[in-house]
Amino acid sequence: MTTAAYRWVFSAPGEPLQRVPLTLSPPPPGQVTVEIAGCGVCHTDLGYYYDGVKTNRALPLVLGHEISGRVIAAGDGATYWLERAVIVPAVIPCGQCDLCHRGKETICRSQQMPGNDIDGGFASHIQVPAHGLCEVDLNRLKQAGLTLPDLAVVADAVTTPYLAAMQAQVQSGDLVIVIGAGGIGSYAVQIANALGAHVVAVDIDTAKLDLLESHGAALTVDARKVEGRELKKVIRAFAREQHLADTEWKIFECSGTGAGQQSAFSLVNHGATLAVVGFTMEKSAFRLSNLMAFHAKALGNWGCPPSLYPAALDLILSGKVALGPFIEQHPLDKINEIFAAAHDHRLNHRAILVP
Repeated sequence: MTTAAYRWVFSAPGEPLQRVPLTLSPPPPGQVTVEIAGCGVCHTDLGYYYDGVKTNRALPLVLGHEISGRVIAAGDGATYWLERAVIVPAVIPCGQCDLCHRGKETICRSQQMPGNDIDGGFASHIQVPAHGLCEVDLNRLKQAGLTLPDLAVVADAVTTPYLAAMQAQVQSGDLVIVIGAGGIGSYAVQIANALGAHVVAVDIDTAKLDLLESHGAALTVDARKVEGRELKKVIRAFAREQHLADTEWKIFECSGTGAGQQSAFSLVNHGATLAVVGFTMEKSAFRLSNLMAFHAKALGNWGCPPSLYPAALDLILSGKVALGPFIEQHPLDKINEIFAAAHDHRLNHRAILVP
C-alpha cells in the first residue's frame, strides 16, 4: 500500500475542503480497500456542501458516493476481490436484515452510503464492505473506449434512473418524459430509449437538449419557452403524431428543483407514473388528489440495489447508453474549484475527480 494516501475533508458547509493524509489500515473481515480511480461530483454532494443538507454521520467527513477503482487489500472472506476493478454502490445495504432478504435493500436501516454514513470517494482510497461491489470487465471496458474513472458515475447517475425505469416498468411503446436533462436526466433519457420507449426531454439548457437529440430523445422541449399547460399540449400533440396513448405516461423528475417538480406533477394523466429521481430541499405545493382522480402513482428511489448494477453497466459496455459525451475528468486536487463551478452551473459535463 502507498504511504501517500490522502482524502479531502469536509468540515463545515461552505468552508474549503482540506486535503489531509489518510492512514491505510488492513481491512476487517468482509471488507476491502479500494484504490480510487475516479469519483463523480453529484448534486447531492453540493447539497451537503452549500445548502445545509445534513449528513447522517457528523462532520468532518469525506464526501463523494460515485466511485470506481481497484481493490488492493481484502479482509477475510473477501479475498476474491483482490486486484479486481470495481464500482462501489452509492448505497451499500447490509445484506443480512429482513428488508434486504425481501429485496428492499434501498431502505435497509443498516445501509452505508459513502459520503454520508461513512467517508466517501473524494480521496485516494476507501474501505467498504465487499458484498455490494460490482465487478468491471476491463476487456469490455477497453472495447467500449472507456476508462475505469469514467465508470464512477455508474454508481448513482446511471443506476439511480435505471432503478426508476425498472420500478416504472418502462417498456417498448411507452411515452417517457424526462424533466431535467443534466447529470441524471441524460442517462434517464438514454435508458428509457434503450428499453424501447419514445422519450421527451425537457430542460432549460438548449446545449443539453441538442446533445440528447442524438442520444435517445425523440422530442426535446425548452422549458423556458414552453411551460405550464402548454407543455402538456405539446407532448400530447407529439403522442398523437407517434400514435402513442394519451394515458399512462411515465414521467421522470430528474432536475432536482422545485420548478421541475411542479412541471412533472402537472403532466400526470390517467394511469401515469411519476418517478421522483432528483433531490431538492425546495418545497412544492401539489394537489395530491390528482393522483387519486387519475388513478396515478408517484414513486421514489433511494439509489439502486447492488444486484441491478451489472445490468446497468451492461447498457454502457454494450454501447446502448453513452458516457463519453456527458462526462469530463478533472484532477481531484481541483475539488474546491470544481465544486464552485458545478454550483454556479459553469460545467457542461458531469465532473469526475481523479486522484
